[in-house]
Amino acid sequence: MADQSTSEASRETVSENASPGEGISRRRLLGSAGATGLVLGAAGGAAGYAAAPSDKTVPLTSVGADTAMFHGKHQAGITDALHARGHLVAFDLTAGAGRKEAAALLRRWSTTAQRLMAGEAAAQDDTDVARDAGPSSLTVTFGFGNSFFARTGLEKQRPVALDPLPDFSSDHLDKARSDGDLWVQIGANDALVAFHALRAIQKDAGSAARVRWQMNGFNRSPGATAQPMTARNLMGQLDGTRNPKPAESDFDERIFVPASGDPAWMANGSYAVVRRIRMLLDDWEQLSVKAQEDVIGRKKSTGAALSGGDETTEMNLDKTDADGNLVVPINAHARITRPDQNGGAAMLRRPFSFHDGFDTDGVPDAGLLFVCWQADPVRGFVPVQRKLDRGDALSEFIRHESSGLFAVPGGAAEGEYVGQRLLEG
Repeated sequence: MADQSTSEASRETVSENASPGEGISRRRLLGSAGATGLVLGAAGGAAGYAAAPSDKTVPLTSVGADTAMFHGKHQAGITDALHARGHLVAFDLTAGAGRKEAAALLRRWSTTAQRLMAGEAAAQDDTDVARDAGPSSLTVTFGFGNSFFARTGLEKQRPVALDPLPDFSSDHLDKARSDGDLWVQIGANDALVAFHALRAIQKDAGSAARVRWQMNGFNRSPGATAQPMTARNLMGQLDGTRNPKPAESDFDERIFVPASGDPAWMANGSYAVVRRIRMLLDDWEQLSVKAQEDVIGRKKSTGAALSGGDETTEMNLDKTDADGNLVVPINAHARITRPDQNGGAAMLRRPFSFHDGFDTDGVPDAGLLFVCWQADPVRGFVPVQRKLDRGDALSEFIRHESSGLFAVPGGAAEGEYVGQRLLEG
């Protein structure tokens, strides 16, 4: 868990008109709420793609009306603001399925994602789970695992950056919940909208692919705090303070593969490292707040560095106390993960928290679904994790239980499906 915050800015577009027979166009439905960001009270009600025809359109609340673009330079779900609910799912192609079947699957998935992100029903056999709801900032993001290329005869198109991650001493990986031929990230600000998309994607897989593993996550809901702020994780810490920001001049260079990159089909894409990190909360919560702050290197209440200032104040790594001890301990997590302590290595963290119940002793199975984005994991995730392996104070309180690395191509242009330049190139 690197000391880096996701951009608060989310992308909004005007949705397409409703399909024939629905009676209310999405453009009319979202117009008043999406343009003004107005949050309606109890009298406002909510309307969605399955609303009955009416002479008077009732607008959605702002959360329901928010949309993300499907088509674009990059896939959605990378620079968008954190979602309140998320699902991560990996698929393996079935026996006999190859490049042709994979292309048809990505075409189906892209069509479904485009419709659902616009607040429309799925084209085939919609389950009505999201009936009455708007798109709620839904994003659906697709990636390819290392094994996908051998399964489809595309070994020559496999990026070098997709080579398997090295072993780390802190790993306790479950191979059944790691890797996969295909990876899908789903996020939304409504739990039913997110599940609706997950179910639609799983049904679309048909006979071409089967679920390898699936994980559910959550974050704080939009509007739950007085003003936008860095999210907290299940340890109670502000998590993501030093994330790269799109306004920074080298953001694209760090996060996205250049348009002239190799292989060509990955132009404007990114690489996602996915790790299920169990937090040993019973042990963590036995520490005093001061001890927790020494482990992280930041104040628990404000996220400010122990060297002083506020959350955004640059950490002074050389500052000492009256006894000559470093104020930010030498093994503090925030010290170790700083880009300037790792040759400039940077990654965009966009995680979810998870809680999957309790074991027989009442120990919570909870932690972080760590998702980070970078132009090259060898220059992003790997050097930071290697350094954490060598002495991070936080390592005593976490356990890496699953892992995956996925090549996420750039966004699909109008009329294209995600991955078309790979599968039909």
